[in-house]
Amino acid sequence: MTPEVSVHWERSADLVVVGGGVAGLSAARAASRAGSTVLTVAKTGPSDTSTQYAQGGIAVPAEFASADAIGSHVYDTCEAGGGLCDPVAVRSIVAAGPDAVATLESFGAKFDRGADGGLARTREGGHRVRRIIHAGGDATGAEVQRALDITSGMAHSGEVLFGTTAVRVLTTDRGVVGLLVHSGSGYGVIHCPAVLLATGGLGQLYSCSTNPPGATADGISLALDAGADVADLEFVQFHPTVLYEAGSTGRRPLVSEAVRGEGAHLVDLDGQRFMEGVHPLADLAPRDVVSRAIAERLRITGTDHVLLDARSIDDFHTRFPTVAASALAAGIDPLVDLVPVAPAAHYSCGGIVTDVWGRTGVDGLYAAGEVARTGMHGANRLASNSLLEGLVLGRRAGAAAAERRGLPTPDVAVYLPSMRRLRRPDLQQLMTEHVGVVRDADGLAFAASALSALAETSADDADGIATSALDPTVTAFEDSALTLTASALVTAAAERKESRGCHTRRDHPTSSEDLRHSIRIRLGSDGELESRPSPIGDTHAQTMTGVS
Repeated sequence: MTPEVSVHWERSADLVVVGGGVAGLSAARAASRAGSTVLTVAKTGPSDTSTQYAQGGIAVPAEFASADAIGSHVYDTCEAGGGLCDPVAVRSIVAAGPDAVATLESFGAKFDRGADGGLARTREGGHRVRRIIHAGGDATGAEVQRALDITSGMAHSGEVLFGTTAVRVLTTDRGVVGLLVHSGSGYGVIHCPAVLLATGGLGQLYSCSTNPPGATADGISLALDAGADVADLEFVQFHPTVLYEAGSTGRRPLVSEAVRGEGAHLVDLDGQRFMEGVHPLADLAPRDVVSRAIAERLRITGTDHVLLDARSIDDFHTRFPTVAASALAAGIDPLVDLVPVAPAAHYSCGGIVTDVWGRTGVDGLYAAGEVARTGMHGANRLASNSLLEGLVLGRRAGAAAAERRGLPTPDVAVYLPSMRRLRRPDLQQLMTEHVGVVRDADGLAFAASALSALAETSADDADGIATSALDPTVTAFEDSALTLTASALVTAAAERKESRGCHTRRDHPTSSEDLRHSIRIRLGSDGELESRPSPIGDTHAQTMTGVS
């Protein structure tokens, strides 16, 4: 066990929200309105979230939508999800969408309107109808973040502690009793009966991603350490059209799927269209299909990118100002030039197992947004369902967490979690090369071996690969979270000997009915990861005890 932490400061609240994106801010406001005192902790400054980078929009049936409209949205979601969506959860979240959007508009969010004054709607991959609302052309996430930031003051959503990193959820046999954090003032403990994780994704596992630098799988690591289950981590969605630049790493600008929804199409470097015949929706096929087709085209041609032809979209610069700005900064005018694109890590379809109210299997621990796995996305998220889920689950989880208000929070001994980690560039190279769009047994075994070797690494090793230092930097916390999450992801990917959704096995190219289930993972008492199959719809509320 690592040494006991010397705590420099203490606070208390009814609820601590970790993360300041769409799910976290929605949850904080909902809990505050229910009467809870709320503290939100954020590693960086305001608005440095994945939410602000979302371009396409929010997939949502029209307000007062008919059962047919909701059913159509549910069908498309489950179709994209490769047989692993929970239809009950999907319907619950989709049906709540119109009200969630109306609430967002009441906060001041401004969505684009059509000539008739109604909400303008576009279409993206996997959608059979135009149901996606958007703002600022392709700046929907930025508008959602802006509206939520306006309402995130103490009067609405409680206090926000910026520059504060969540280190460990503190628990007893009664569930959550606090949160260990680290800030410029040193280690602190926030005594609370409820913690809500809304930390976003795990894009920093890969060399290129659409995610911001803070998307380091913190929530997955915190939840595993606290005793919660995670599931479906092998399903990492790679966005098929991310702006390509030779040698680039880190966060890359995506080229919204809505560009193809408005008529653009993909070609290889010889100008040949290659999506026709691959899927009935061709260039508007679900993201996993398009990413896989691009990866195969790159393998066949020996190239490192393909091209997007958007020259037919006459109003490109006004309809897609964010994409246009990124392209122009790279010396590309989409009205004249073909846009170089390639797949990059974009979204984690799996995460912490919750029900549709954000409850995990640990009393007082909740999760919402990309970090959570509700059964909404299955093996592959349908485009623009992420902001929808974040809005709906954020509100619900905040309301559910408020029910634990006022429970006593006893003092507990405070220790750091295990901090073994692989240096980020090495980890990103490992995951990109062996656990990317297309995988196989040899690559997964190599990755597993490299990660398991950490168990043999001394904690005080001079090269810094592993650490249990009592005062590690934020980077150390992040790299530790990424390393644990990578191990869980590789474990699940190796067990899933099939291709399904956005998990593609070169050595197992078809799907198996015997594997039409989720793979749950938890951290055992010995610190080793344990996995087991979990039927569709098998939420913690049905299979676990001790849920608040």
